[in-house]
Amino acid sequence: MSSTILVTGGAGYIGSHLVQLLGQMDASERPKVIVLDDLSKGFESAVTYGELVVGKVGDYELVSSLLQKHEIKTVIHFAAHTIVPESVENPLKYYGNNTCSTRNLLQACQDNGVKNFIFSSTAAVYGIPDAPECDEDTFKSPINPYGMSKLMSEMMLQDLGKATDLNFVILRYFNVAGSDPQGRIGQSTLNATLLTKVAVEAALGKREQLKVFGTDYDTHDGTGVRDYIHVVDLAQAHVDALKYLLAGGESQILNAGYGKGFSVREVISMVEKVHGQPLNVVEEDRRAGDPPILIAKCDKIKTVLNWVPKYNDLEIIVRSAYEWEKKLMAEQDS
Repeated sequence: MSSTILVTGGAGYIGSHLVQLLGQMDASERPKVIVLDDLSKGFESAVTYGELVVGKVGDYELVSSLLQKHEIKTVIHFAAHTIVPESVENPLKYYGNNTCSTRNLLQACQDNGVKNFIFSSTAAVYGIPDAPECDEDTFKSPINPYGMSKLMSEMMLQDLGKATDLNFVILRYFNVAGSDPQGRIGQSTLNATLLTKVAVEAALGKREQLKVFGTDYDTHDGTGVRDYIHVVDLAQAHVDALKYLLAGGESQILNAGYGKGFSVREVISMVEKVHGQPLNVVEEDRRAGDPPILIAKCDKIKTVLNWVPKYNDLEIIVRSAYEWEKKLMAEQDS
């Protein structure tokens, strides 16, 4: 695996964890890495391995020059806007950055002979499924522009795969949470909306209160239920997908989750347990674009990629997020 790989969005939350894992691989397997990130959400300090190029993934000329210069045949594509409420308020921003930029990236890949492509998709493509658990064949009906922008990108990638010899793995993420257990990198996103991050910020006083959006869902405690996956396990799924494609594996679409769900209230309770004090929780109306329950059926990813998660525990997830947030606060105070 000594070839060079392009990682778009590799300075961001999930991408940086993948880049770190690539850098930790044995020398005989470790690829060279070029990270392309515009640093609008990512951080230069989070790139712990490889070469960082600051630029936009939708810049066809830039991407083409990188693919040619480094003879890149494998691309891992993270770069995207990911905030569901913002996508409802500003849909064209999401179709422009997520869908149109991906189209430009795929054009560059086609024109420069890229053979393998790993794409960060989302469980938001399922919308509000009929059953609480989704497998990869569950009907796709996104209820927000974020999910639709990702589904459109999936469709482009699948069509390109049929028309060319490009092989791909599409990973549909469920709710990503936590940080590197050793505290080297983590989720540093400003104004984050992911529950675990927001709850930990509230516990440590970075937010005055924690808002719970919707307490009247048809769930066991009235709050939304999600499948939370530790970011390092998700990053490992990308490493496994990379090895799979480089070994000649066929194109695949795979759910990335643990197959079990926790409610908003249960996550808050775990944060309170880790913190040792109750949070100031404020209940609000439902938020546009939020399904009541979203849980992965994830047998396929384990079978196809031989993926074995190591951090499938809500307390481990929350504690890693909590420790990272404390580190961020200490750095800001110093």
